Amino acid sequence: MGRILFPTLFLLFLTGGSTPSAFAEDWPHWRGANRDAITSERSGWKGESWIADIPLWQTNVGEGASSPIVSEGHAYTFGWSKENDFVRCLDAQTGELVWEQSYPSPSYGRRAVGDQKMYGGATATPELDPKSGHLFTLSCDGDLRAWDTRNAGKLLWSLNLYDRYDIPQRTQITKRKNTLRDYGYTTSPFAFGDWVIVEAGDPKQGNLLAFAQATGELAWASENRDPAGHSGGLAELTLEGIPCVAVATSFGLHVARLDGANAGKTVAFFEWKTDFSNTVAGIAVEGSDVLISSRYNQMAMARVHLDLKNGASEVWRNRYPTGVCTPVIHDGKIYFANKGVFCMDFETGDLDWAGGSIGDAGSCLVTGDDRIVAWGNGGDLSLFETAKRSPDKCLCLFEQSGVARDVAWPHVVLADGRLLLKTLNGDLSCYPVSP
Repeated sequence: MGRILFPTLFLLFLTGGSTPSAFAEDWPHWRGANRDAITSERSGWKGESWIADIPLWQTNVGEGASSPIVSEGHAYTFGWSKENDFVRCLDAQTGELVWEQSYPSPSYGRRAVGDQKMYGGATATPELDPKSGHLFTLSCDGDLRAWDTRNAGKLLWSLNLYDRYDIPQRTQITKRKNTLRDYGYTTSPFAFGDWVIVEAGDPKQGNLLAFAQATGELAWASENRDPAGHSGGLAELTLEGIPCVAVATSFGLHVARLDGANAGKTVAFFEWKTDFSNTVAGIAVEGSDVLISSRYNQMAMARVHLDLKNGASEVWRNRYPTGVCTPVIHDGKIYFANKGVFCMDFETGDLDWAGGSIGDAGSCLVTGDDRIVAWGNGGDLSLFETAKRSPDKCLCLFEQSGVARDVAWPHVVLADGRLLLKTLNGDLSCYPVSP
């Protein structure tokens, strides 16, 4: 990063120019640097055009809904092909392979039931600890592995959750017939301090299990022992100065402490049961409040207030659910891309506007210049104004269908002036949006 930034700024000082690259930001976790799908990166919108007709580079990284992450000029991917999981490090500027590791893996988890077309291959997004350089992957069949990105991806340790803990199949959640689902492991690992935390869903040990990053030894297990849910990642939050983590289990919102000897103790629980054990959108955080949402039988979004003494209390509930896209909370507004692009008021839950042509599959992020990048459907890319720029209506600046040719389930990524767009079949395309 330093090799590029300082000469660029020196040149700009001499010429009087400006460039968004001076605000480059990595994307080392699911949903970005702060796990909230908000970036300081600018959209690169020029008022007439946006992305090029041809990508800067394109490759296939293997099947699955896992999304890429980016750190220090490298893109890390996790995909499945030819009966193996592949972990790859690519040069983010050229797409060239830097290193690759693989191991035998099934396409589906061993307890898998239903919807296999959408949940085959590598589903959980990799997790990077930028401080140690350790990369963590979790396969659909429960293989948790630690890789050393500073040593060509050398395997540090591995364990299998099913083998070690004999975790049973997820249970039937609601009374609706034919809704039993188990997609294996879908939730990204979560690096915190010296631990890597996973939603294991072990009824004996705990819903959350924390392992030592260096050795893979079990550090603690959560008091909550719900079956694991089906979502993209865990959400970090701080309550009264106490670090905590929130997750959508099969039964509801679970919040646990992360401080010392209290790690794993339950702070709050808020029941939220869905058909198919699906709160895919997971949890979004704003201060001491969180959003939980689902289509299916809930067909609602709820704002829940949390505190250490009283646990969870509902603030409001509306009828504008998101099924797949995790909400983005930005400047008092809520945005998501699912059955359209929605903008709602965070305080009240009221709808401000909706529009666009995003369907079931979709994700979005908010840029540093207050624009919304939406990636959805069968490979369609859109750019919208936020409420700061367009308070009264949904204003689409750019919409292009068929940027890719498969389901756009993996989360859209913007890092260092480049959009990374991945599809379920593993096609990964890179488009520059700023110099």
